[in-house]
Amino acid sequence: MAPNFYERVWEVVREVPRGRVVTYGQVAVVLGAPAAARAVGYALRALPHDTDTPWWRVINAKGGVSLRGRGYGADLQRELLEGEGVVFDAADTVDLRVYRWWPDEESDGPRPA
Repeated sequence: MAPNFYERVWEVVREVPRGRVVTYGQVAVVLGAPAAARAVGYALRALPHDTDTPWWRVINAKGGVSLRGRGYGADLQRELLEGEGVVFDAADTVDLRVYRWWPDEESDGPRPA
């Protein structure tokens, strides 16, 4: 049986290397569903609590954390990304030109600016 949309989202997110990020819309494009960015977010919210899927590597198109209500979840996401070497600027965003990853890339580290 073919994986459902949520399972396909999780597969893509599991490929994102440490220290790199993807956007919700980018995952949707990779899956051939460019209008499904919000559904990508729903898929990540549906992850089991004991998941090994690096959900924190998915950010919004502006390069920021998008967790509703901010608080603990947003702080945790940022802390996990920073622990992997991802740098946030004064506007609390990540430079997507440096940290964005595409599935066809070979590099595991950030690209120089």
